[in-house]
Amino acid sequence: MRNDVLRMVVTMKQTAKATEATYMRKATLEDLDRIWEIVEDARALLKADGSEQWQNGYPTRLTFQQDIEFGNCYLMIAGDRIAGTVTLMPQGDTHYNYIVDGEWVMPGHPFATIHRIAIDSAYRGRHFANYIMSTMISVAYAQGIRNFRIATHDKNDRVHNLVQNFGFVKRGKVYTGPTPDDLRNVYELNLK
Repeated sequence: MRNDVLRMVVTMKQTAKATEATYMRKATLEDLDRIWEIVEDARALLKADGSEQWQNGYPTRLTFQQDIEFGNCYLMIAGDRIAGTVTLMPQGDTHYNYIVDGEWVMPGHPFATIHRIAIDSAYRGRHFANYIMSTMISVAYAQGIRNFRIATHDKNDRVHNLVQNFGFVKRGKVYTGPTPDDLRNVYELNLK
């Protein structure tokens, strides 16, 4: 009997989580502390996964402040809580202009870049990264953008799997900074 009650409580909790409102909105500077908590949590997850991505001081709090000020930082909201963050650069990112060991399908065409996806550990396993990715593609598409690029570290299997599930194709590598350690796998999605 006790096990049945526990199973029922767990089921009720899972159902309650599944029925809370989930949506995305642009971040404001008032959200910066919460964003930073999520980023630090994601940084720890990447380290536990064996990835060197985000382990050397990047991204910084200033990075997210600038994303917010430029209107590029979005938040995943679950109920009344910020559950994740992402940056969408509809004007692209100059680091992606020069590709190593590959080529773009649509070089010279406008593209958006998706950066800095992070989900609070309390919300992992709920496929919020899929929701975030779909929303960012839709937002950019509504602005007339048809080409998307995203880069990630060799050992960030979570992002590799995420982007491949969305039809992104690995095109080569790009340098996201000035050092050899800044070389990242880069993916592209081209829509009609």
